[in-house]
Amino acid sequence: MFEASLELLLILFAAAFVAGFVDSIAGGAGLITIPVMLIAGIPPLQTLGTNKLQGIFGATSATISYARGGRVDPKTQWPMALLAFAGGAVGAALATVISGDVLLAALPFLLAGIGLYFALRSGLDDTDRHQRLSVPLFAGLVVPAIGFYDGLFGPGTGSFFMLAFVTLGGLGMLKATARTKLLNLSSNLGAFVVFLAGGAILWKIGLVMGVGQFLGAQTGSNLAMKRGAKIIRPLLAISSLAMAAKVFFDDQNPIYQWLMM
Repeated sequence: MFEASLELLLILFAAAFVAGFVDSIAGGAGLITIPVMLIAGIPPLQTLGTNKLQGIFGATSATISYARGGRVDPKTQWPMALLAFAGGAVGAALATVISGDVLLAALPFLLAGIGLYFALRSGLDDTDRHQRLSVPLFAGLVVPAIGFYDGLFGPGTGSFFMLAFVTLGGLGMLKATARTKLLNLSSNLGAFVVFLAGGAILWKIGLVMGVGQFLGAQTGSNLAMKRGAKIIRPLLAISSLAMAAKVFFDDQNPIYQWLMM
């Protein structure tokens, strides 16, 4: 059983606070928390399971803030949330039997594309625009697919939800961010249930980091509601590009391995 010292718990708490702040605005908490947990010596499986536990706190915190601010109504979004939950659970269940090499190879390019889209595309603000998919189609096709990805792999889920809401759902940046948090919370919960059943949760670490995530997400979501697209757009672009670089230069990335041969 992995044991964490007080000093390590404080470091993990600080990392989770920063992750919660960034994730509540642009997504990408795993970019911060997972490497820190692995460097701390936490085994990979326990890192993934515990990351879902502490991520629930951050997503819950952000969802509460956006709901209080009138930016999202969980009562009307529960069908999408349920589909995201199911997708996350199925993805997590298959994570142990499906190779992640293809996803790991493609992910940096997908994230880089998202980052460049939000950095370079003109006219992206808090104003709603043309909706390309009806709500039933969006809920039935897009939401469970991204939820499945979250359970199976994870990095960049918030960025994928954001891109889908803006380009297909026609939402403005702030409204898309608010709805993304509720669905990300749901897919996290679905994956967490599976990891919990497999005994892959380190409760002390997860709860300490969860408090950090909760406080960081409160700070970040309140700032996002004040500044809107002015802060969401650049932070989302930076977060996506940073995640792309992190995943690409991972020693386990098959493309990176091939280039280093």
